[in-house]
Order: sequence, then structure tokens, then C-alpha cells
Amino acid sequence: MVNRSILILLLVCCSSMLSAQYALEDYIQTAKDNSPLLKSNKNQSEATRIEIERLKAVYTKPQVGLTANYLLAPVLSQDNGKTTLELNPTNPEKYFGYDVSTNNGGLYQGVVGISQPLFNQSKFKVVADEAIIGTQVNENNIRLTSHEIEKIVTDQYIFCLQDNRQIEFYNRYIALLQEQKELVTKLINASLLKLSDLSLLNIELQIQVINLNTAQTSYRKNLLGLNILSGINDTSYHLLNNIDLQLKPDEGNSAFTQQFSLDSALLIAHQNVFELRYKPQVNAFANAGLTAVNISTLYRRFGVNAGFGLTWNLFDGRQKELTRSRTKVLLKSSGAYKENFITQNTVRKNSILIELKAIRERTSLTDSQLREYDKLLENYKQQLSKGQISVIDYLNTVKNAMALQKEYILMQANQQLLINAYNYWNW
Repeated sequence: MVNRSILILLLVCCSSMLSAQYALEDYIQTAKDNSPLLKSNKNQSEATRIEIERLKAVYTKPQVGLTANYLLAPVLSQDNGKTTLELNPTNPEKYFGYDVSTNNGGLYQGVVGISQPLFNQSKFKVVADEAIIGTQVNENNIRLTSHEIEKIVTDQYIFCLQDNRQIEFYNRYIALLQEQKELVTKLINASLLKLSDLSLLNIELQIQVINLNTAQTSYRKNLLGLNILSGINDTSYHLLNNIDLQLKPDEGNSAFTQQFSLDSALLIAHQNVFELRYKPQVNAFANAGLTAVNISTLYRRFGVNAGFGLTWNLFDGRQKELTRSRTKVLLKSSGAYKENFITQNTVRKNSILIELKAIRERTSLTDSQLREYDKLLENYKQQLSKGQISVIDYLNTVKNAMALQKEYILMQANQQLLINAYNYWNW
């Protein structure tokens, strides 16, 4: 008894796991996990963080370097009637080669130098702010991409559910026709109906089998499309969990407008970084090592030096004023895009709500009609069993009910698509 209970529990758990595997939330999460665009933006954010550390080293940390040079500049000396190869000729008037007054025959240099930028903390903050805003742009792109993935995957999921409902619908009507086929066969054997009535049922049954096959093919295609969107390597046939999307409350300020605010902030940050070139740059530097031009006195030419350097751009043709004017113009464009989006999005959401209200009313009316058709078909079924109604009349009623049912399924899917669209823009 205990073993049986454990087996039942395991079966229930496995069933729950299989059901969860084909839930909408799992497809959305898998699509996000496999999205190369999301991965790229996340990597870009990490790269920007590392770039901030590099900029901190450039603007605030000392730079240490080694300089080493060896220069050989021999000349042909003609002294006392002899031509010899020398580095420093004794007679400065009689030799062929570079002027010894400029190179002294060679250069021997090995110097370790250090340079420390001074008063650069404020400059680093400016460039770091630009990088941080760039990171915020990437993070916002991650949010936008994730939100886009949710909508696209949900739309595809709804298409699959629509096909699946059509499959269920065709199976139900095929079963109904097969049941009536058996009944008509009995009535033909009792000479209450004609053989042509059975032929009509067979033709209609074949049509619905073809429709069922078409719906199954469409479901497989849309299911594979869902796997493609989610990055899932799976070609198996399985059913999806049903969903019932609901409208989300109005969020007020749209998260979509964040991108326009970040664009404006990034423009200002670019301008601030550009204007750094007009601030004075002060460096402290020091060198220690060897610098010599004569190998014979090499051991006496070790030394040190230190000092300060100043660089200050005083005038470059009013470039700073021009870039400020350019930035102001671009900021106006960003603001105009934001206002236009807010207006369009308000109209777009209202349009979706109006369309959704209309389709809900039609769905409710259609649902009432379908219930009436169910009653009518049940009555016709009883009349057909007694030979009180023709097969043609019965089939016409079945066809009308099927057409209405297909329309009802389509309206249900469109209703879910509209809700998904509204929730996408109401964010």
C-alpha cells in the first residue's frame, strides 16, 4: 500500500513537471536566457564597468615607464694623413659623417620615469559619469529587450493555443459526425433514409478530417516557431498550458520614455567630456637613470630630474560654444521624440481598449449563439434518429455551427492578443 502511494505521488510530480515545462513563463524565461542581444548588452555593461576602472587609472593614477636608447653615429676621421673610423674625432674639421656637435658620436640612455596627473579627480568624475550613463543605457536596453521578448513569445504562444483549440473543435465535430454516421447507417438498413444521405455524411466527414490535419500542421509549425523564438532545440509534439491574460492597471509614466531621458543625459555627458579639453592639465614628473653621449664617461652620467608640466587650451576657434549649441539642438529633438511618443502611446492604448471592448461584446453574443446551436443540434439529433429531418438540413446546421465556432475561437485569440498588446504598451 505504501509503495503504491509513493508511485502515485511520483506520477503526480512528474505530471506537474511536464505541465510546467510547457507553460508560457518557462518559454519566456528560456527565450531571455538564450537571447544573444540580452547577453551582448549584459557583456557591454560589464565592459563599461571595467572601462571606468581604466579611466580612473588614466586620470588619477601615476604612469611609470622605461625609456632606453642606444645611438651609434661614427665618422671617418682624416687626422695626420690617416683615415680611421671614430666616434669622436680629435680634429673637428677633418671628418666625414654627421655633425658631431649634434650627436657627439652616440647616445646611451636608460631612464625610468614617473608622471602623476594632478587635480584630476573632478575630470575623472565627468568621464565616469559618461560611462555610468552608458551603462544605464545598456541596462535600459536589457529591460526593453526583455519586455519585447515577453510580447513576441506570448503572441506566438497564443497562436499555438488558437491552433490547439481548433484541433479540439475539429475532433469534437468529427466525433459527432461519426456518431451520426452510425445512426444513419442503421436508418438506411431500416429503409428510413437513402444511401445518398450516408454519402453526404462521408463527404462532410472527410472534409473535417482534412481540416483537422491542416490545423495540426499549423500547430506544429507555430510550436516550432515558439521553440525558435525561445532558442529551444526541440521538435517534439506536445500540448501547451492554457492562459488567460488580464489587463494590467495603467502605470501612468511609461517606462518607454526612460530611453529618451537617458538619451538627453548622454548628450549632456558627451558635452561635459568634450569641455574637459579646455581645463588646465597639470602633471608632476620625475626621471632617474642614465643619459650619456661618451662611453668613456658612462659611469658618471647617472642622475635624476623632476618638474611640473602645464597644458591649457586657450583658444581653438570657438569650438566649445559651437558644440554647446549643437547639444542644445539635439536635446530639443530628444524632447520632441518623447512628447510625440507619449501622445501616440496614449492614443494607441485607447484604441486597443476600444477594439477590445467591441470584440468582448461580439464574443459574448457568439457564445450565446453557440449555446443555442448546441440545443438545436441536440434536437436535430433526436429528430434525425426518428427520420423526422433530412441529413442535408442536419449537415447545414452543423456547418453553420462549425463556422460560428471557428469565428469564436478566432475572437478569443484576438482578445488575448489585444490584451497582450495593451500590456506591452502600458509599461
